[in-house]
Amino acid sequence: MFLRPQLPTTPHLPAVAESGQPPACSCRPAPARRPVLPAATTGAVAAVLVGGVVLTALLAAVAVTAISVAVAALVLRSLLTAQHRR
Repeated sequence: MFLRPQLPTTPHLPAVAESGQPPACSCRPAPARRPVLPAATTGAVAAVLVGGVVLTALLAAVAVTAISVAVAALVLRSLLTAQHRR
């Protein structure tokens, strides 16, 4: 009929001899390669070192400030409690 679809014909594949062994292949897999890391330039190394020094200095400053505030709070507390007892 006019509106009925027709399936295409499939091509005939050549017969394969079934000998139990896979067919010989002349291709071989590519050798595995290690990923190449980009070379570190002296500018990048210097930037990382300077950043580390700055961050370490900031951490040390925060630690010193926290210790000094804690000591000041203890001194004020002891002064205030001694004053209330009198």
